[in-house]
Amino acid sequence: MKITIVGAGDVGFHIAKRLSDENQDVVVIDKDPAKIAQINENLDVQALLGSGTSPEMLKNSGVNNARILIAATDSDEVNLIACMIARNLNPVIVKIARLRNQEYLREEKLLGKEMLGLDQVINPESAMVETILNLMNFPGASEVIDFEGGRVKLIGVPIRKDSRFVGQQFRSISKGEGGLLVGAIIRRNQVLIPHGKDHIKTDDLLYVVTTPDQLGSLFRKFYAQDRELKRVCIVGAGATGASLAAAMDNSKVNVKIIDRDSAICTTLAENLERVTVINGDGTDGELLREENISEADFIIAVTGDEESNVLMSLLAKTLGAKRAITRINKLSYLPLVSAIGIDSVVSGRLSAVRAILQYIRRGKVLSVAPLEGKHAQVIEAEALRTSDIVNTPLSQVKFPRGAILGAIIRQDNIIIPTGDSVVQEKDRLIVFALDKVIASLEKLLTVKLEYI
Repeated sequence: MKITIVGAGDVGFHIAKRLSDENQDVVVIDKDPAKIAQINENLDVQALLGSGTSPEMLKNSGVNNARILIAATDSDEVNLIACMIARNLNPVIVKIARLRNQEYLREEKLLGKEMLGLDQVINPESAMVETILNLMNFPGASEVIDFEGGRVKLIGVPIRKDSRFVGQQFRSISKGEGGLLVGAIIRRNQVLIPHGKDHIKTDDLLYVVTTPDQLGSLFRKFYAQDRELKRVCIVGAGATGASLAAAMDNSKVNVKIIDRDSAICTTLAENLERVTVINGDGTDGELLREENISEADFIIAVTGDEESNVLMSLLAKTLGAKRAITRINKLSYLPLVSAIGIDSVVSGRLSAVRAILQYIRRGKVLSVAPLEGKHAQVIEAEALRTSDIVNTPLSQVKFPRGAILGAIIRQDNIIIPTGDSVVQEKDRLIVFALDKVIASLEKLLTVKLEYI
């Protein structure tokens, strides 16, 4: 399948990399010679130097025959114009645009079928706010990812050295623990698909499949006490911080937001009812002490300066804040920050990558963002009548080692499977699998697991 990507920044690069790894026919356009050189040096895709708003350049990229156009530059205007020209050259092309300006997002008629005809709009700030809210709903998690519109959740749970689960077999924690299934483990930077006899170790990161109604009990199982969210401090009142404050304005949580810009603070104070707005520097330790940061359940650092975000997160934790959620823009920094004590990281660019990949893969293969680059993924497939997995207890199904069934979706019901569970025809299955066992999984499911 032919896919044209306009923009070779972090978002475009990482989308091109994933799609290239899946042997898709990818063309990337960018007017920056350095970015095109990076693409040519690292990826097996076609890279063209030029403007994504040039009709001639889009024609040269083969957009006339492309199935999908992804406009992922840092400029909303470039993304919109690229989609408009692509629609004129290829009326049936699927158009996905990354847009940050809220004014554009409010103009539904402009973006709709009659005008620009965008098929999907990706707003990184909205995606980050949703991610942060999910993380606060499960305070011990390093990651919370929704499937099926939030009806199935994948929770990243770090195992502390004092956890009662250390040394236990996976079969012992699944048995009798309704609504809990471990789909994958990150151990020493390697991804593992667990089996019943495997043991949990200190510093493992477990990816647990559950449903929303089980979140509270899941937290208590892993952390003994259910900590109610009471106090949150947001630093940075840009688009993300302001949207997050607005989303929490009617909650029972005591929320404070800090920003250096007095004009922004004045506007926020006029529009927010319950959130306390503070004009100040979030990297000032005295200010954080005055605002009782030691009592905060979360410090959420979402300014546009990632170095400041890291600094104030570490400072707040030193002063007693329980957990830190930190905004990092450069994707190359992500593997480093967890090693220095940051609990959870959010990134507008990573949020955009995830949202775009999930949209173009919907109904077939869903890439799980925490396992990016670690040779594992989550596959969504329909159970066919001819499949060996149907009408047989799962304990008798010969799943390839390196794959595990994480959830069964049967009409409106979400089933977290056990060995006694039986898959029925037309069930939708969510399966964790290492890349190396995809071929074996295809045979079991009697279906070709296409990526797009």
